[in-house]
Amino acid sequence: MSTILTQDLKHQTLQLLREYQQSGSASIRNQLVKLNLGLVRKEAHYWVNQCTESYEDLLQVGCLGLISAIEKFNISKGHAFSSFALPYIRGEIQHYLRDKGCSVRIPRRWLAIRQQSVEITRNFHTKYNRQPTEAEVAAGLEISLQEWQEIKLAYQNREPVSLDLPVGDAEEGSTSLGELVPDSQYRSFQLAQEDQLRLQQALVQLENRTREVLEFVFLQDLTQKEVAEQLDISVVTVSRRVKKGLDMLKILMVGAEE
Repeated sequence: MSTILTQDLKHQTLQLLREYQQSGSASIRNQLVKLNLGLVRKEAHYWVNQCTESYEDLLQVGCLGLISAIEKFNISKGHAFSSFALPYIRGEIQHYLRDKGCSVRIPRRWLAIRQQSVEITRNFHTKYNRQPTEAEVAAGLEISLQEWQEIKLAYQNREPVSLDLPVGDAEEGSTSLGELVPDSQYRSFQLAQEDQLRLQQALVQLENRTREVLEFVFLQDLTQKEVAEQLDISVVTVSRRVKKGLDMLKILMVGAEE
């Protein structure tokens, strides 16, 4: 029965993809998203256990990847849509987690305890008309004071503080945190930002196919085999394009520095 349903899903998907490529109808695109939402749910269920983001947020982000796959799918190449779409869905979620997720991952148990502490603190204040001490919060959570302090510290430091953060009184003139706290790596960070800009400028100078290969491999984290399937070329060709592209980028970026 499941095989029949799977075949029916593939048939419906291909039919709708043909109609969408001919008409570009948003209504048909929405039908395709709804029909293949299971692909997004599968990825979202996996990643929700690897991060602190909500399942609903991951589902929405994954749908953006699914829409991107719908827009780029080429029926004439004969690929299965599900195999084609999964890297786009996964890539969209991974990019979201890199951009939006906490720089320091906090265990899910600690996040749950941190949430419980809010309710405990509220109830304590209502009952005793004062804020509870650290020891009283820990007792309410039924954990040690040391663990509670570790949880608080981890939550407070879940995001890095920008070195550009202004400090000081407005009347005296504010300065940045980076100027007050010596950091031997700050210059390296600035150089890395400059390198990123040069890299973006160099990428646009590459021929289209070579740039596509590099973007799939290094920006969307696809394997060379997956890239070969996406672009309908051999794995050997992908490997050569990667080497050629990296060599060209080095030349272009060195030239930009001079």
